[in-house]
Amino acid sequence: MKVLLINGSPRANGNTALGLSEMAKVFEAEGIETEIVTVGNKDIRGCIGCRKCKEQGKCVFDDMVNEVAPKFEEADGIVLGTPVYYASPNGTMVSFCDRLFYSTSFNKAMKVGAAITVARRGGNTATFDMMNKYFSISNMPIATSCYWNMLHGSTPGQAEEDAEGVYTMQQLARNMSFLMKGIALAKEKYGMPESGARPFTNFIR
Repeated sequence: MKVLLINGSPRANGNTALGLSEMAKVFEAEGIETEIVTVGNKDIRGCIGCRKCKEQGKCVFDDMVNEVAPKFEEADGIVLGTPVYYASPNGTMVSFCDRLFYSTSFNKAMKVGAAITVARRGGNTATFDMMNKYFSISNMPIATSCYWNMLHGSTPGQAEEDAEGVYTMQQLARNMSFLMKGIALAKEKYGMPESGARPFTNFIR
């Protein structure tokens, strides 16, 4: 099994990376392969709604999104880690996630998702809620922990002093490992949930 961990911070070794690394240690102890990919320090533009991905099978902007897409398809789970800027994810992470989830046509159902957020003080819960929407629109179960998946810290490495936050990351990885393994067993015994033709409606008549 494999988990893809996305670092949306521009600081490759900052507090977001610390949270993801704590999770990676647990995954590896559980026998689950991990890969951490840093996207927050890359030049990633937002989606322009051109829908070329539906024709080409990939985003028209050939950057980290297209590089990460096959890793996402291969993975059993994904963790989205972001710092909090103005009570929301940083812009690069939003652009990356918008395009990654929209431009990829592979079935994401039953891949396990988790989001972690890192702030100096406030804005974590609003950011956490926003990040979870990528999973909930994609038929992806969302892994939870013993508290909301957040860390607190300002300077790089300071989040290590947030003992409860670090423990929350570790418990999240344990719960996510259990969920992925349980889903794998359920797939083997019961198959995937039935899925019919999806109606597409709007409110303009």
